Amino acid sequence: MNAGLTPGCTDADVSVIGGGLVGLAVALGLQDHGRQVAVIDEGDIALRASRGNFGLVWVQGKGDSCPDYARLTRQSARQWRRFADGLTDATGIDIQLSQVGGLYICLTEEELQQRQQMLSSMRDALGGDYPFEVLDHSALKARVREIGPTVAGATWGPEDGHVNPLFLLRAMVERFLKRGGQLLTCGPVSRITPVNGGFEVLAGDHRIGCSKVVLAAGLGNKALAPQVGLFAPLEPNRGQVLIAERVRHFLDYPTGHVRQTAEGTIQCGDSKEDVGFDCGTTTDVLAAIAARAVRMFPLLAQVRLVRSWGALRVMTPDGYPIYQQSEQYPGAYLVTCHSGVTLAAAHAGPIATWIENGQQPDEFSLETFHGQRFSV
Repeated sequence: MNAGLTPGCTDADVSVIGGGLVGLAVALGLQDHGRQVAVIDEGDIALRASRGNFGLVWVQGKGDSCPDYARLTRQSARQWRRFADGLTDATGIDIQLSQVGGLYICLTEEELQQRQQMLSSMRDALGGDYPFEVLDHSALKARVREIGPTVAGATWGPEDGHVNPLFLLRAMVERFLKRGGQLLTCGPVSRITPVNGGFEVLAGDHRIGCSKVVLAAGLGNKALAPQVGLFAPLEPNRGQVLIAERVRHFLDYPTGHVRQTAEGTIQCGDSKEDVGFDCGTTTDVLAAIAARAVRMFPLLAQVRLVRSWGALRVMTPDGYPIYQQSEQYPGAYLVTCHSGVTLAAAHAGPIATWIENGQQPDEFSLETFHGQRFSV
């Protein structure tokens, strides 16, 4: 930091706007390159998707119509163990990463068949390199004894896993601060001004000067992007989540709708609702989530619910991330996605490296994720 700055002013090599999982992962990756990073976050007034998600490190099915996204997801999943170990070594926080595979449970034969067709098409598009298995009811019951009798089966992805997202966020913040990062909770960013080949960011009454700026503010990127010549066509999509009390361990694997945490609680979810910026909960959706969970695992019928919440996903029109540098103002970057947990290792790795030195990742083309795939 420049000691000559007046109060309320900060200098950094890079300003990252957004202190959620996406912004912090990029910030940690930039610190790996020796950069002084300031993360600017709204604090408790933010929408906080990073605190409302399902905690999945999920591979199977992601990128079903975009092979580059499938490759990016798999690359991140492969890097997740090293990323998690680095966080734990630096902070002492166990983020409870488990990557023993995951199940997408299908209630009907038609659903199972459609799932198999989708994953087979993905495997063909990726040259045959896309591991998964299709499990009928008996094969699924051999892995999960408590599966419901009316469940048709599941698809199995050996690269899937899950974490505790709150411990993950805490560990990322602690590691960032221990490395000398500046975390500024000074309110929403109101203006980004290109200045002399760099940028000045105004948040509340605080001014941050930097050589590069990364927009990682989730749904807030939509308003910020035009200030630096970028386009972020983002809309909220609500997901509601139910949490049930601790029960005996019965589920070794995360699923797309139900997972058992390391503490023994049960998390149920996966609703998708276009309701604007309403992050509340509704009885009908929560009832449907509970009914599906009980059909999957009948033992949950007598388990007490302890809390629920709604959270907003950050969605592009096609559901895929945007990674883009501004042509009008080089040094300004847009990093946005709805898979902040799954892609955290990639954001701290190849995406941070791209921001640092322009090196495109080996396994996929950044042009795939260019914002210009959408019309203004």
